[in-house]
Amino acid sequence: MRGTVFRPRECIGGRDITLLIISCLQYDSPSLSLSLSLSLSLSPSVQRNVSPSPITSADFSNIPNIFPPTIVARNMIRREFGRRLAVQFLGKLADQQDGDDDQDDDGVSYTCQIVGQINSRGIWFGDDPFAFSVPLLMMQLSLISIFTRSLYCLLKPFGQPSIVSHILGGVILGPSILGRSSMFASSVFPAKGKGVFDTFALFGFMLFIFLIGVKTDPSIVLKSGKRTLAIGFLGFFLPYALSGFTAFMLNHFLSLDYDVAKVLPSLVSMHSMAAFPVIACFLAELKILNSEIGRLASASSLICDVCHWSIMTVKYVVHLATTKSLRTSFGSFFSMVLLVSFIVFGIRPAALWAIQRTPEGKPVKERYISAVVVALLSCGFIAETIGLSAFLASFLLGLVIPDGPPLGATLVERLDCFVSMLLMPAFFTTSGLKMDVFAIKSLKNVGVIQSIVLVAFVGKLVGTALPPLFLRMPIRDALSLGLIMNSKGIVELAMLNNWRMTNVMNEECFAITIISVVVVTGVISPIVKLLYDPSRRFVAYKRRTILHNRHNEGLRILACIHNEENMQATLSILYTSNPTKESPISLCVLHLVKLVGRASSLLIAHPPREKSSDSPTESERIFGVFRNFEKKNQGSLMVHCYKGVSPYSTMHNDVCSLALEKRITLVIIPFHKQWKPWGRVETSHAFRQLNKNVLEKAPCSVGILIEHSSRKKYYAESSYYRVAVLFFGGADDREALAYAGRMSQHPSVLLTLIRFSSSMDIVGGTARSKMLDGDILKDFRSNAQRYERVSYQEEEVMDASDVIQVLRCMENGYDLVLVGRRHGESTLMQEVRKCSENADMGMIGDILVTANFRCGSLILVVQQQTKVWGLRDPEESTRLRRIKL
Repeated sequence: MRGTVFRPRECIGGRDITLLIISCLQYDSPSLSLSLSLSLSLSPSVQRNVSPSPITSADFSNIPNIFPPTIVARNMIRREFGRRLAVQFLGKLADQQDGDDDQDDDGVSYTCQIVGQINSRGIWFGDDPFAFSVPLLMMQLSLISIFTRSLYCLLKPFGQPSIVSHILGGVILGPSILGRSSMFASSVFPAKGKGVFDTFALFGFMLFIFLIGVKTDPSIVLKSGKRTLAIGFLGFFLPYALSGFTAFMLNHFLSLDYDVAKVLPSLVSMHSMAAFPVIACFLAELKILNSEIGRLASASSLICDVCHWSIMTVKYVVHLATTKSLRTSFGSFFSMVLLVSFIVFGIRPAALWAIQRTPEGKPVKERYISAVVVALLSCGFIAETIGLSAFLASFLLGLVIPDGPPLGATLVERLDCFVSMLLMPAFFTTSGLKMDVFAIKSLKNVGVIQSIVLVAFVGKLVGTALPPLFLRMPIRDALSLGLIMNSKGIVELAMLNNWRMTNVMNEECFAITIISVVVVTGVISPIVKLLYDPSRRFVAYKRRTILHNRHNEGLRILACIHNEENMQATLSILYTSNPTKESPISLCVLHLVKLVGRASSLLIAHPPREKSSDSPTESERIFGVFRNFEKKNQGSLMVHCYKGVSPYSTMHNDVCSLALEKRITLVIIPFHKQWKPWGRVETSHAFRQLNKNVLEKAPCSVGILIEHSSRKKYYAESSYYRVAVLFFGGADDREALAYAGRMSQHPSVLLTLIRFSSSMDIVGGTARSKMLDGDILKDFRSNAQRYERVSYQEEEVMDASDVIQVLRCMENGYDLVLVGRRHGESTLMQEVRKCSENADMGMIGDILVTANFRCGSLILVVQQQTKVWGLRDPEESTRLRRIKL
């Protein structure tokens, strides 16, 4: 059955009918008893004068008074039999119409459909699948997915965000390209199916806005510093004033079309805002959410939103007061206040109560999730009933639910995939489906609208970039921030669709504005990727390695912790690092937490509480253990605790930025594999990628800490702690030996240096590197003669099998093994490479972490700082520590 929009020759009985829908055809198959019911939606002036009633088969003689006389309904019905009667009847009715879904001159539109018939029996039984709602919706979603994903794959290499491919997919399917074919438009996107598809898309937008509210932390507004406030205020009011003045001048000096002049104030408001949902999605897609610019843009966009919605609220109140009666204005305002009060003072306490009733680490009960979903749908319904947008109510409801675990994270985990992968592409595509580029007739209108867009763009760019430049931010970063704040997305599309449906904006203005959104967003994304690289700022200006530390200079360590299982191994390393009052250790503990249920990342200091909590969080328990360790080493160890919440893909930014800020010498981060009892191994690919990024971009030396054996022996179990250093040669081995040299000063550490030698080159490298290897080995041998706890042994090897044999002989002989990660290419190392599975931990390190080797309870794979500003060769330095000969 096909849905079609019919144009009657005249209004029924002269009444002012705004919409006529043939809603139902019911019949009895053997007989020709057929009833046709008409649902009339009338204007308020005639509602009391018209009461629609069912039309039976006896009344079909009146049908020609409704439809054009060319349709002889009664003769059609007499020729059709059985179940297919109604479907074929409506199909033939549709064939005699224009197939155009525009309203006629009288503003009357009709759609025909059979109530209760939404599934097709199949083409083999004579059904047309496109005539039924369910297969039609499946076809529409399939086409949208195919086109949008294909475009995304094509445009991704050019740095285009997903929203561009979604809109372009809708443009291709819409009246601009494929939709210009009447056959394609009437079959794939018929008038009857538009209602179902639009409802589906708008429901997806409501869920998306709700999830954005859940992820948002409103306290960011209150915690904003002067820089964020200045960027937020200037970023909104400067483009608002400039574009508003431009609109006034254009309207005053040019004879603009009424439709264009009417929409200019709305465009000024839209292009002046920087919607937080748009900015958060844009930053996440660029993978800079937890960078310095990302955090600044997130906080500043919230300030912009507060300014924008404050202006909109004032305009709405003034509009009610000037155009509506006192009763209507008061009723609307009072009902909105009641709804907001119910959400803030009713639902939020209930959400906090549910969180308190959920133990940490335990899943949220299903009844709490169901209650939130019911509250979401109920608040949306109430908002639509009182004249408030369901989308605004959904966002407010999301805001009052605390972000992050347990409740906020669970809601995001349950809904995010379904919403982002299925519902949101449909919503984005609706904008392209409604846009017809052939509706653009006047270049003058294009110039006027694009002038507003350009002035607002420049105003926001200047207003956003000025405060950071004043505070001496690099011009590239300030320009990137201004471009990010100009990005457009889902909120702007929702506003444009709403204006189009409510006739605030005509088809021509809608098409021009959609094109500007696509162009602006498509241009901004690759430019930001070109200008802003967060890892560029992680390059240190001096050597930050253990080897280059001055004598008795304090050691700065950043210990990264994923969970409580990582604590004991890290404490063992800290114990053997020999913190003393003469050479203290400054320890930064960073608890890394995956970003779930939040839209903005977090990196905050965690000061100790004056009073311990009865139910401490995981972070508090971790920090408590390290603070107790600090008390045992009073005066020789200082602990500073931090918590970083970010996506795994950009978590290295937190590690590197904190290392740079605190001038860290060594970052210790857990290995991505964990050995469990009974030989079970847990692997995290997210942690593996995190470690790779840290090794590549850290501004200091890095140590990957591996708990290899199920036989875990920590420092407290024995009076002596046995440490071995494997030395092949190279910068990383020298760094590992320098760290071991510090450990050797600890009275409970037994240190053994195992040097591998051969008649051929063990590792490749420059002459300077080999000289430095010889110097540090000579220094170590001289120290080994003075301390009984330090020993030196040399192993002669000829090939990879000899190296592996030496490593096997070390099995269960040491509690901690240190080795460098990188070794220069040589014939021997090429043979060793063949024995390793991958090169994540280097050739030797990878052999040590395999299941066949148990050299020690802990293995620390060390990499020396790789990047120093102004030095191309990491072997070079102007501040090498003097070796005592």
